[in-house]
Amino acid sequence: MARIAGVDLPRNKHAHIALTYIYGIGNPRAARILSEANVDPMKKVQDLAEDEVNRIRQVIEGEGMVEGDLRKEVQMNIKRLIEIGSYRGYRHRRNLPVRGQRTHTNARTRKGPRKGTVAVKRASAAKT
Repeated sequence: MARIAGVDLPRNKHAHIALTYIYGIGNPRAARILSEANVDPMKKVQDLAEDEVNRIRQVIEGEGMVEGDLRKEVQMNIKRLIEIGSYRGYRHRRNLPVRGQRTHTNARTRKGPRKGTVAVKRASAAKT
C-alpha cells in the first residue's frame, strides 16, 4: 500500500483518483503531479513501483503544503480573521455563512437543524 503525506492511498483506484484522497490535492493538481513524476495516471496504485511512488512523493513535497500543514494554515487564517474582528471572522465565530449567502431561508448546512419555536411546544403540552 502506498503511503504519501501520511495518507494510505486506496490500492484498487487509478493513481490520479487516489491522489485526491490527500487533503489539498484535487484533480488538476493530481494530474500535474503525475505528469511531473512521469507516472501513467491510469495505472492502479497497487501496480505502482516503489521508485514511482518515491517520485510522486518528491514532487508533492516540492510543490507545497498538503494534509496537516495545509489544515493548520487554514485554521490559523480563520483564527486571525476572528481575532482582528473582521466581518468574515464574526461570521465564522457565529457559525453562519461567510461568503454572502442568504440566511433568511436555507443555510441549513451551516446553521444546523431547525430549532422549533418554544410557543408551539407549550401550546401542544397544554392541550394534553
